Amino acid sequence: MNLKRNLERAAREFESAGVPEPDLDAWYLLEYVTGVSRAAYFADPDRELTGAQQTAFDACVEKRAARIPLQHITGTQEFMGLSFRVNAHVLIPRQDTEILVEEALKLLKGGAASADGREDQAVELLDLCTGSGCILLSVLYYAGRNAHMNLSGTGSDLSEPALETARDNAERLGIRARFVHSDLFENLPGRYAMILSNPPYIRSAAIRNLQPEVRLYDPGMALDGDADGLAFYRRITAESGRHLEQNGILMFEIGCDQAAEVTELMRVHGFTDITVKKDLAGLDRVVYGRYSK
Repeated sequence: MNLKRNLERAAREFESAGVPEPDLDAWYLLEYVTGVSRAAYFADPDRELTGAQQTAFDACVEKRAARIPLQHITGTQEFMGLSFRVNAHVLIPRQDTEILVEEALKLLKGGAASADGREDQAVELLDLCTGSGCILLSVLYYAGRNAHMNLSGTGSDLSEPALETARDNAERLGIRARFVHSDLFENLPGRYAMILSNPPYIRSAAIRNLQPEVRLYDPGMALDGDADGLAFYRRITAESGRHLEQNGILMFEIGCDQAAEVTELMRVHGFTDITVKKDLAGLDRVVYGRYSK
């Protein structure tokens, strides 16, 4: 079967299965299997797939029509312009989470996370619930391009398979980072200038209403924030004071309706200068504050 017919067939199957953006996913999979660029496709849409390519494409289409995430089929997801390996053990990086990385980089660039306000001061970062490592590794990658910054970082997770994925991503990207198996701070005795986290924050009862790609294939432990979605925010804000340097910064990704609750949790536990940042859709997405007790 040629490129055009395969593309059209896949898009039809995806649409029937309720896949969001069926045309786009059909194209991504065709490109993934054949390596054909858009320019090459339009130059010769009647080009036949080889037998091996056809078999591989059919298998990919079957998986995507079953609502297996595109990223689990291709094995990668772009985040902050970097390619990360992903699998069933980690949350697929979302564009919304890039706001957390961008805000962290702004603070680091301005010296806000260092003890004396200087960019060249040594800064130790911690990423709780690191998953694929996309947050920590992106911050280290882009901050590392600034010759004045002196950063090191640790990522922790309760899932050992997730940590293996994060270590693999660090190696592939050429970034030095430490990854620790830990239930939040349990195995992390040190202090940090900045703690970042995108913890599980979906309300337990809301998980059944998520898209199949998320509900069935993202790890449940990366989604479920207990009855009100705030369980991890409570634990982290309560415990982080013992693990932050004086005037250290705690940064969270949040659900779009959680800013007020997370802000209050941080205030109660001694954080000041609490700031809420919105994502590109204008929704509350990041909360951060400074620990000054």
